[in-house]
Amino acid sequence: MATQAFPGEERSFSIGTVLSRTFGTLGSNPVATFGIAFLFGALPQALYTYFIGSTLTMADRQSTFGVIAVSIASFVIFLLLSMLVQGALVRATLAHSEGKRASIGECIGTGLSVAVPLIGLTILLVLGIMAGFMLFLIPGIILYMMWSVAVPALVAEKCGIFGAFSRSRFLTKGARWKIFGLQLLLLVLLSLLTSVLGVIMVAGGMMPQLANGTLAFSPTYLALSAVSNVLMIAFWSTAQASLYTSLRNWKDGPQTRDLADIFA
Repeated sequence: MATQAFPGEERSFSIGTVLSRTFGTLGSNPVATFGIAFLFGALPQALYTYFIGSTLTMADRQSTFGVIAVSIASFVIFLLLSMLVQGALVRATLAHSEGKRASIGECIGTGLSVAVPLIGLTILLVLGIMAGFMLFLIPGIILYMMWSVAVPALVAEKCGIFGAFSRSRFLTKGARWKIFGLQLLLLVLLSLLTSVLGVIMVAGGMMPQLANGTLAFSPTYLALSAVSNVLMIAFWSTAQASLYTSLRNWKDGPQTRDLADIFA
């Protein structure tokens, strides 16, 4: 079955097309997209905040080494989980492009099947962009735009770590200013969402309170934070997968491979 193409998308690329595909994927398959964002993003973050975050915040100087160790370990775990979410939501986005709906089990299976190469790709991606940002910021931005669809390319095309970098460079060439504008727009939208929820929490007196030397988090605060994280994770990850799909259709034309063949 051929990939479903949006009108006029075959040889054109626009931010509007990416956003349309993003909202379409989220709206047509909320169980998989928001469910995965909750299970592997918002829920671990909420548990971390409740059981570990408050303790680390109030830790004294004598516990510096332990705080650093726990923080690094937590960062690695969250990074791995975020890659699992990315891989899973690529499956959901490609299914939407074919007019299908991938189950939450199929999406998670896809993410797990490429977990090892995704870890390697992520490490190289982070190191490369960090090095670029250290060189007066601009090189880091350029590298980020150039490699912005490396993760979806690895998941969808199984091209290997270095092949994913190369594929992303090819797909983004000629559209990097638009991609830069898209990423800025996504940051603005997510910042607005965070600000609105922040105002609600402050106005409702839901912010963490200091009690007995530790920060106490109310159930309402944790629930709203979880909702915010689900929305942000699902939206951001699906947008990156939608960006890849739109760039691929722009460069290669509508796809003829069936979803079952891609993820066989």
